[in-house]
Amino acid sequence: MQTQYHRPGSTAEAAKLLGGDARLLAGGQSLVAAMKLGLASPSALVDLRAIAGLDAIRVDAQRVTIGAMATHTSVAASRELGRAIPALAQLAAGIGDRQVRDRGTLGGSLANDDPAADYPAAVLGLGATVQTDQRQIAADDFFLGLFETALRPNEIITAVHFPIPERAGYEKFRQPASRFALVGVMVAKTAAGVRVAVTGAAGSGVFRCKPLEAALGRKFAPESCDGVQIEAAGLNDDLHGSAQYRAHLIPVVAKRAVARALG
Repeated sequence: MQTQYHRPGSTAEAAKLLGGDARLLAGGQSLVAAMKLGLASPSALVDLRAIAGLDAIRVDAQRVTIGAMATHTSVAASRELGRAIPALAQLAAGIGDRQVRDRGTLGGSLANDDPAADYPAAVLGLGATVQTDQRQIAADDFFLGLFETALRPNEIITAVHFPIPERAGYEKFRQPASRFALVGVMVAKTAAGVRVAVTGAAGSGVFRCKPLEAALGRKFAPESCDGVQIEAAGLNDDLHGSAQYRAHLIPVVAKRAVARALG
């Protein structure tokens, strides 16, 4: 069956084109590859690139708002964003290679929710809010499991609102071929407390690490990560590393993220 291609000029128009197995097309870094491998065969592609304003980046005193179609390159290159949340710009600069960063988008990454992607750690670690064409979804409610989010079938991510933290840092131990995270950790010290989000370690996707949050809540310093024990149950166990290895890596990578956050 031939796939139809649509290029709407607004989110309202895009939403009307969804239905059945039609799929939204953002940067295409995951969907197009899946189609080439025969793993996805949508009846229609709804390309979001012609919708004005979906790639905007705005910074004010309280938060950073990034449009869903902002590329990783534009996030990494934004000077205002880099001053407000340096960890977020640094995270974006470390995604994939230059081609992936030039095409991949924030919204596409979050909607796909790859368990080893970087952006979910930023959204969950910074306590961001995902804005759609229908509602706002808190980060703690957005990620539901392996490639699964709280998005409804006809819902479109339009932006993400990141509150500006007091301190934040991101580090990852990367798989050298794909540059995905074997373990990636975002730490953030906020007025409401410390948040620690881990990506790459669990097959179910990104998660908050309560033992590290408790340790860093007592003292936000690299040495607070020393001796924190992480349970290996539920972590990935594959040719790249055992569950025990990943459990060991989480506080090690978190310690580096805290050091980066403190400059």
